[in-house]
Amino acid sequence: MPQDRRTSFTRHNSQDMRSSSAPGGVEHAVRVELDGLVGQVPEGPEKEKFTKEMDDFYRLYTRYLHEKKHSKPLDWEKVRGPKPEDVIAYDDLEHKDFKDVSPLLNKLAVLKLNGGLGTTMGCVGPKSAIEVRDGQTFLDLTVQQIEYLNQVSGADVPLILMNSFNTDEDTSKIVQKYNTHNVSICTFNQSRYPRIKTDSNLPLAHSPENKPGFWYPPGHGDLYESFANSGLLDQLLEDGKEWVFVSNVDNLGATVDPSILQHMADTGAEFVMEVTDKTKADIKGGTIIDYDGQVRLLEIAQVPKAHVDDFKRVKKFKIFNTNNLWISLKAIKRVIDSHRLDLDIIVNNKTTDDGTAVIQLETAVGAAIKHFKGSHGVNVPRSRFLPVKSTSDLFLVTSDLYLLENGQLRMNPKRIFKTVPVVKLGDHFKKVNDYLARFKTPPQILELDHLTVTGDVCFSADVTLEGTVIIVANYGAHIDIPRGAILNDKVVSGDLRLLDH
Repeated sequence: MPQDRRTSFTRHNSQDMRSSSAPGGVEHAVRVELDGLVGQVPEGPEKEKFTKEMDDFYRLYTRYLHEKKHSKPLDWEKVRGPKPEDVIAYDDLEHKDFKDVSPLLNKLAVLKLNGGLGTTMGCVGPKSAIEVRDGQTFLDLTVQQIEYLNQVSGADVPLILMNSFNTDEDTSKIVQKYNTHNVSICTFNQSRYPRIKTDSNLPLAHSPENKPGFWYPPGHGDLYESFANSGLLDQLLEDGKEWVFVSNVDNLGATVDPSILQHMADTGAEFVMEVTDKTKADIKGGTIIDYDGQVRLLEIAQVPKAHVDDFKRVKKFKIFNTNNLWISLKAIKRVIDSHRLDLDIIVNNKTTDDGTAVIQLETAVGAAIKHFKGSHGVNVPRSRFLPVKSTSDLFLVTSDLYLLENGQLRMNPKRIFKTVPVVKLGDHFKKVNDYLARFKTPPQILELDHLTVTGDVCFSADVTLEGTVIIVANYGAHIDIPRGAILNDKVVSGDLRLLDH
């Protein structure tokens, strides 16, 4: 890998789509609008890049129109659980450590999906910059993991970040602090597509400028095209890399696993999806299915409304996709070059700040499973799925439930039960700053099974929570949990105010 800590990868092989649409109709109108946007960009590399993005968007949009008119809905009668050979148990894999697979690690790259913002948790900027443990961010922990991996194995595993236009500028500044670390960091941007007005079916944007609300990143399924367009895919292949491990940057359990890497090499599989057992908290997660004899990923957005409840049943669909994916780089190159990567389109209906109804056409990275040879799932332990999507998740990862070792969180061996407690924090805890203000120190929860907190509640230092604890401050009431309190199978309600002296 190049030693440049942040290399800009650009490849210009735009394929002109202008002649593909007949005059008249929505397709032609959209093509004219897109050409108008392209015409406003000055000549040069940026125009070539923007032209390629608009061509890719046009291809996606015309496919959406065609499928909307001609495609048949999912036939629920053909939906089956995966065949036994399509999902392998992790425990059946041969156990390996980093030193065992050092030659294979030299052929691996790690790619984190880094396009999301921290707005849902009340934070500004990339979600990867949120502090999640001991003052360290998602990105800090990721760099530590790979640096440690390179150190103990003697390998050179690079870290790649797929940013969006929302996160690129801030991420570019943040990664500079890792210049002295033993890890090569490269970034590239996923595409920037125009939102489409629902009433006119035309792009909302009238200018290529990145005005808030007019453009969107089209989901992580855009990885394949953007990866190839950046030139980074070709660069990795030239450097002798064979596989890429893809995961969400906010999944603290998504670390390089030597046993799965060895499994990729032994089986020659081009695509392996990590799945894990579904619980009631995961009922909306996508799952591997057998559809007409083919392995596919089924997302809840694709399920007919009449069968949504059936999809959510844990007994029928027992596993879900963690979005930890192991993929052959050569296979990505082949599929992209063949122009056959037609991922299932997810239509996301949105409303702008001024009330305009728009749609976003998105795709999921795991949906590509059907395009690769030997694709299958590996049913991994729950510890490999540790996302932080809310402050309830943050509560868990900052607690004594986990120990931090070389950037990786491991469950504390002092916890008797290896399941994770169910934690539900109310709206008063929704934003990170509010959450932090309500806990003097993280409570001790090694013996906690379930915690629900609603209303205006604050926790003093050294609180211990055990069993099932429910704390409810009714409207207008306030509850202070005192210093050193031990709550074991307790329900606390009403109004309780205590002052520390």
